[in-house]
Amino acid sequence: MAIKKSQLYSTLWQACDELRGGMDASQYKDYVLVVLFVKYLSDKAKLKTDDSLLLELPDGCSFDDLVALKNTPDIGERVNVALERIAKANPSLDGVVNNADFADENRLGKGKDLVETVSRLIGVFQNPELDFSRNRAADDDLIGDAYEYLMRNFATQSGKSKGQFYTPAEVSRVMARLICVARDSRSGVISIYDPTCGSGSLLLRARAEAPREASLDGQELDLATIGMAKMSMIIHGVDDAELRHGNTLTDPLHRIDGSTLRTFDYVVANPPFSTKNWLKGGAGEDPFGRWGSGDGVPPVPPTGCGDYAFLLHVVASMKPGSGRAAVILPHGVLFRDAEREIRRWLLRRSLVAGVVGLPPNLFFGTGIPACVIVLDKSRMDCPRPRDVFLIDAKDGFAKDGAKNRLRELDIRRIVDAWEAGLPVPHFARSVSFAEIEGNGFNLNIPRYVAPRPAEVRQDLVAHMRGGIPADEAARFPACLFKPMAGAKGTRVRLAVAGEDIPAALARDPATGRLADMYLAACKDWCASFAAQANKVKRGDDPKRLIAAWGDELLCAVRGQTKVSPYDEGTTRGDFGGSLSSSKGPTFHALLSSKGPTSVGPQPGPLVGPYAAYGLLMDYWAETMQDDCYLVSREGWKVALAPPRKKTFSWEELDYDLLPPKVVVDARHKSEAAAIEAAKASIEEAQTQIDELVADAGDDEEPPAEVAALRKRISADRRKLKALNEALVEKLTADYARMTEGDIRNFVVEHKWLPDLSARFQAELDRTLSLMASEVKALAARYETPLHALEANVEILRAKVMGHLEEMGVKP
Repeated sequence: MAIKKSQLYSTLWQACDELRGGMDASQYKDYVLVVLFVKYLSDKAKLKTDDSLLLELPDGCSFDDLVALKNTPDIGERVNVALERIAKANPSLDGVVNNADFADENRLGKGKDLVETVSRLIGVFQNPELDFSRNRAADDDLIGDAYEYLMRNFATQSGKSKGQFYTPAEVSRVMARLICVARDSRSGVISIYDPTCGSGSLLLRARAEAPREASLDGQELDLATIGMAKMSMIIHGVDDAELRHGNTLTDPLHRIDGSTLRTFDYVVANPPFSTKNWLKGGAGEDPFGRWGSGDGVPPVPPTGCGDYAFLLHVVASMKPGSGRAAVILPHGVLFRDAEREIRRWLLRRSLVAGVVGLPPNLFFGTGIPACVIVLDKSRMDCPRPRDVFLIDAKDGFAKDGAKNRLRELDIRRIVDAWEAGLPVPHFARSVSFAEIEGNGFNLNIPRYVAPRPAEVRQDLVAHMRGGIPADEAARFPACLFKPMAGAKGTRVRLAVAGEDIPAALARDPATGRLADMYLAACKDWCASFAAQANKVKRGDDPKRLIAAWGDELLCAVRGQTKVSPYDEGTTRGDFGGSLSSSKGPTFHALLSSKGPTSVGPQPGPLVGPYAAYGLLMDYWAETMQDDCYLVSREGWKVALAPPRKKTFSWEELDYDLLPPKVVVDARHKSEAAAIEAAKASIEEAQTQIDELVADAGDDEEPPAEVAALRKRISADRRKLKALNEALVEKLTADYARMTEGDIRNFVVEHKWLPDLSARFQAELDRTLSLMASEVKALAARYETPLHALEANVEILRAKVMGHLEEMGVKP
């Protein structure tokens, strides 16, 4: 039975994590990744016709040879010998594959413990599904994804001080999109560079976006980390990357001659934050012209903080007139006074194209919020300093264990805003050089992009005179409110009781029409999706499939309003996102093709396009991705197998692509109902027995009915077993007889579509429920005006005085 990628990787990690014992994850990763690398080399070497692997695997050094060493007393030493021979045959791997000592008793245990640990580690990668000689089907980079999966988990467990070797894949994707690698239409090889390359994830992500051949260059200070990067490059099919070991700031190794740096089409970097004493030799003139004094040279960055030293190195490494770059730095670089002159230098030359503020706690090396600074040398041709596009994406994330993570909808929203370059309320806007100059070259994003109000608004007039402020009520459907006498339209009252708000929303024609528009858009997309999904075949690229389906869903849900999505700024939880913006679509404009019939802030669509997009991408990550990769590798095939135990129910059958429940719901509802009835009968009888025994007490014999009930339970259990066995037999026959058309129909029409439709409906229900709660909270805020509070105070004062008099106390 084919195993799903997510199950495979999860199994790998659990096995590896169980083996490391008390060793720090940052140390144990060296052992795991080296064994994985040898497995890759061995599998690739088995492909006699494969000329892409330029590395040599000496005799006696393959993964099969390591397997033969399992449980031998000197396994550690012999593994070391094999790795040394691989390094000697491939000088580029010296210090890479032979970095970990498999005979280290301090880390792996002594004697028998070491033998068992190393043997079990090798055994982890004996999984038959880890056959890397046949990976890469439909761009299914099995080992590359496995390598990154393990690195992410090691980074998660390595702690802040030791997890800097890995940049989260979601952030890497955003950076690659911001520098527009995919849109490069020039001829020739695309050059990509990372001056602090770590494990190489940023370079590989940028390469994945490239429309044609790309060269990769990088430098890294940590020797063990650059070893990981070299292995990662080879595993991802890149055997010509120029990765060098050294300090980029004091000794940049990618240069044409002694004092001229090489320049690149694209640069990506996630340097260590706020490096102290970065120059070490004093803040003198830089021999490479990255900083210093004189015309056209930026000021020297503060010696106590190396953030701008890395940024200026990136600037110097960009190709003149065309180079683009994205650099991750702490927010302090946007406003620290000590670096004001460097910001002035950059902004006057229009080098800073934009800044994206990211959520906190995304990175493994630090919990502080960071930003991505986007640089573009093609802008320097403009005679006057150009605008800077700012995006405030700090609020778009999901909790993922101890860290935060960018969701697919967050990534898409950032990229869409960047590519459109249009203002989005509370999210993005283009800021002129003059405005930035007027703020003393302070680039702190909240100065220019107004954040959503964090505090609850309080209208003093409404608190004093009663009623709900009309402008706040305008955020919600008009059916929920009625005019307040004497308020001259400035305040309103609830038209229904608080508990009746959900029902009022359900009856409201305007809200109903918006709900219908959303559901119709989702239904239209589902029909188109089903037609395409039924055509998926072996060899298709799942990544391209989901990209196309996601694009179409965004278009479909945007089409419900016929307005620009960038005016909405929608995220999950917003009622359209443009509640306080006059640029957003008005409530009436969404209901009529004739255009708006009112002015002022009004609610937008009930469920925005990014919320719907997020639902699809969540389901893709949870279910569809595994399914599509199975189809791309194996075709439309299904398998069913009993679990590893003697007695089991039909729900416990193992499967790959098609869950038995889908088939049961379609073909065997009566059998499933009979099984549930037998279970219910057993549970009911057992409950009656428990009650009778409890009523009888400890000293009395159980009533005669108990024996009859126990006989009933025994009969029901025999019946249940027979029913289960019969249904398992039918399901086994069903799976054996299924044609490809049957499988497609079950998976697309009975598995994917019902789940997606249910999620689309649940999001609408959740939004309406949230809207009702917001309205209740708004009404409660202004429920008791000042005069009523004062009257209540007088009543309470009178009661207290009365009680005091009864007690004989004179106030």
